[in-house]
Amino acid sequence: MTALRPAAPPLARPAHGPFHIPSLDGIRAVSFLIVFLSHAGLKGKVPGYFGLSVFFFLSGYLITTLLRMEYDRKRDVSLRQFYVRRIFRIFPPFYLVLLIAYAITLTGAWGGSLNWHGALSQLCHFTNYYIVSHGWWEGLAPGTWVYWSLAVEEHFYLVFPLCYLVVRRRGFSARQQAFTLLAICALVLAWRSVLVFGFHASKDRTYVASDTRVDSILAGCLLAVWKNPVLDADGPSERALALVWLPLGALALIVSLIVRVPNFEQSLRYTLQSFGLLPFFVAAVRWHERGPFRLLNTRVAKYLGLISYSMYLTHTATIWAVEKWVSLPEPVNALLSFAIVVGLGSACYVGVEKPFANLRRRMSSTG
Repeated sequence: MTALRPAAPPLARPAHGPFHIPSLDGIRAVSFLIVFLSHAGLKGKVPGYFGLSVFFFLSGYLITTLLRMEYDRKRDVSLRQFYVRRIFRIFPPFYLVLLIAYAITLTGAWGGSLNWHGALSQLCHFTNYYIVSHGWWEGLAPGTWVYWSLAVEEHFYLVFPLCYLVVRRRGFSARQQAFTLLAICALVLAWRSVLVFGFHASKDRTYVASDTRVDSILAGCLLAVWKNPVLDADGPSERALALVWLPLGALALIVSLIVRVPNFEQSLRYTLQSFGLLPFFVAAVRWHERGPFRLLNTRVAKYLGLISYSMYLTHTATIWAVEKWVSLPEPVNALLSFAIVVGLGSACYVGVEKPFANLRRRMSSTG
C-alpha cells in the first residue's frame, strides 16, 4: 500500500494579517501547567524540567519560523525590528513583575533577602549565571529565581538572529542550515559531558547556564528550517509520522523521564527531550484537528497560552506568598495559587502586554 503523503502545509507562504501556527498556544499552556504543578508541590511527580524543555523548543521553533518567513519574503531580516518586537513583548511585564517582587521583599512582608549583585544580574538578564555562582536563594527576591530561564532565552535572542541572517546571506540550503544546527547541538552536548564527567560540575551549572541549555532551543530552530510543518510540504508521510517517528519520540521522552542516574540527568537527558519533541510538534501542528491534539486548540487552552508569559513570571512568587501567608492543605494552596496566577496573568496581559503590543504595531506602521 502506498504511504499517504501529508497535505500541503497550513501556511505555505505568509498570509495577510496576524500569523498563527495551530496548537502553539495550547503547547504554551501545557508547558506552563507542567512547570506550575511541579513548583506547586508535585516536584517529585511532575517533571518541571520537561515543561521547560517544551518551552525552549517552542521558542526556537517559533522565532526561527518567523525569521525564515521574513527572509524568504524580503531577502533580508530587519534586526532592528526583531529586537524592537522582543523588547516590547518581553521587557514591560518582565521588569514590572521584578520590581514589584523587589518592593515586597524590601518591606519584609514575605521574607527573603535582596542584594545589589542579585538585582543587577536579574535586571541585566544574567539570573542563570548568578544562580550558578551564588545559589537559588541568596540575594534574589523570593519567587524570582524563575527568571533564569528567561536569561537563557534573552541570550539566544541576542545572538541567533544575526547568525541566521549571516547563514542565509551565504546561501546555506535548508539541509545545510539543519546540519549546522545539529552540529552545534552536538557540541553543546559534548560540552555538557565534559563539565559533568571531566569537571564534576554541579547540577545547577548544567541545568540553568545558557551555554549548556541552548541546544533545547536550537532543536526547535532545526524544525523551523528543515521539514517545517507550517512552511514545507515534504515532511514525513502520515504513516511514517504515526508508526515510526512518534513512537521513537515517545521512547526518547520516556527514557529521559524514567532514568534517574545523576550524570545522565545532567548530560543526555536534555538532548533526548529536545529531539524527542520533534515529531510531537510536527503532529500537533499538522493534526491540530485530530484526536488529543484538538485539546491544544480549545478556547481554554488558547487563552491560557495567550497569558502564559505573564503567568510564568508571577507563578513562583505567588506560590511562595500563598505558602507563606495561608495555612491550608497543599492541594488547596495549589488551587488558590493557580486562580491567583490566572488573574494576575490576565490583568498583566490586558494592562501591560496588549498596550505595548499595540504601541509596537503603531511604531512599526509609522517607522
